[in-house]
Amino acid sequence: MKDTALDSFQYTVSELLIRNKSILDGMTKLEDSNARINRTISKAVTQCGCIRVNAKKQEYPEDMEFENINGLLDSHVEGRLCESCRDLLEKDIGRHLFYLTSICNTLDLNLYDIIIKELDRLQLLGKYSLR
Repeated sequence: MKDTALDSFQYTVSELLIRNKSILDGMTKLEDSNARINRTISKAVTQCGCIRVNAKKQEYPEDMEFENINGLLDSHVEGRLCESCRDLLEKDIGRHLFYLTSICNTLDLNLYDIIIKELDRLQLLGKYSLR
């Protein structure tokens, strides 16, 4: 059975998208929403200060087993998002999902099916599907 929440979301997006029906509008809105996500994370670091980025080269022994490497790698993020930054980021990600879904609708793609196919690929390829 398909995930009803995801299908419901995709149907609602199709019903609500009126003004920006063109694929070009969808593409540019998706890029804009991506930039807003990046900007919100940057503001959480530079203006709010609830999180901090402490980046450096990821070091691990070359002869280490693949399964053990993940435990040594770091996200470079210190701290936790405050409630305000979390709320803003969730809204930005929601907007991004809206425009991604609108592109799926324009091209007659089902978002749930895409997620299931990607999950199958990831599970099939395992560590060979590293990104």
